Amino acid sequence: MNKVATAVQLRFDVRRSNSLREEVRQRLIRIAGKRVNKEGVLLIDARRFRTQERNRQDAVERLIQWIRRAAERPKKRIKTKPTAGSRERRLEGKRQRSETKRLRRELI
Repeated sequence: MNKVATAVQLRFDVRRSNSLREEVRQRLIRIAGKRVNKEGVLLIDARRFRTQERNRQDAVERLIQWIRRAAERPKKRIKTKPTAGSRERRLEGKRQRSETKRLRRELI
């Protein structure tokens, strides 16, 4: 058992950070989810490694990854319509299912 306290907590105040653009701030808060508290502070808990220094590096690396992910603009979704073939396959499946159920019905 590891009896030395080597865990590290990194706190980053997302809401008050002047180094991030507003859109990046909002995305970071949304992406981080429950890791961000009500005050807008991102909490990263690092305890993977045996040394405190390595855990410190790990926490900083994870913060950088979160910020990089938030800095990427999400691609706009281009609306598409179903192809004629996919529509026909869907309707054919519905016809087959309908026929199966029709044959199960009790004849009077």
